[in-house]
Amino acid sequence: MIVAARAVTSEALRAELAGRGIDPANPRLLEYLRASMGALPHETLRILFLDASRRLIADEQLQHGTVGQVAFYPRTIFRRAIELDAAAIILVHNHPSGDPTPSRSDIMATERLAAIGRSLDVEVLEHIVVTLRRHRTILHGGTAACSEASSAAVLLDTASEWRRARGAKLALANAQRASRRRLLRRQLVGAADLFGEPAWDMLIDLFIHEGEAKAVSTSSLCIASGLPMTSALRLLQRLCDAGLVTREADRLDGRRNFIRLVPPLAHRLMAYFTEGDE
Repeated sequence: MIVAARAVTSEALRAELAGRGIDPANPRLLEYLRASMGALPHETLRILFLDASRRLIADEQLQHGTVGQVAFYPRTIFRRAIELDAAAIILVHNHPSGDPTPSRSDIMATERLAAIGRSLDVEVLEHIVVTLRRHRTILHGGTAACSEASSAAVLLDTASEWRRARGAKLALANAQRASRRRLLRRQLVGAADLFGEPAWDMLIDLFIHEGEAKAVSTSSLCIASGLPMTSALRLLQRLCDAGLVTREADRLDGRRNFIRLVPPLAHRLMAYFTEGDE
């Protein structure tokens, strides 16, 4: 009877969310997630797929893990998002331990998925960790590596004058399309090691973020590259040594650095992508 009552309550809460815009901070949504998966005995990854108006398209469980861990597979997540023509997703997973505090791997996986989502025009709105009675959010809960406020503060300077140049919007759109096509090509073939241009991918990622006036931290860029962290850091250092990118300290957090394209390279990339995508 208890299980049946819980199922009825969960379905009633789900019905309340259908057909209306979903906000990750909505108390009814959080209540629904806690009720439907907070007591699960193993970690489970759930995805809410949303349309452009943030209405629910599908609510699916994509991965099942162990008592203490669940794997995040970007290819599976975004392939399903593209199949559903989703404009945004909300990630949810549970902690059977009862402690909703995100692990370091949870945070790193979220940052990587958010970066991939930007390349595919599928926004990762939030990653919510739930237990039976509590929850924590990663992207807007102070645990992600980079905030929107610090991004805006860093990129409103004269080093990014190319963003206001003629053709900049076209160049940015072409770069975004090239990035999406590269990622989709890798997912289609399923052999990322055969498309080994991580330095070029890093530069495209930086160009897109700079065009969107968004900062990229060292950790976010390395995670998004798809390389092991040590390899990505070595490659990033080579790009710095070659005078292609620079490091800038975060004005709000001295422990973190942002990576920027040097202005001459940014202008050359704008000219390159103005001619079309790859």
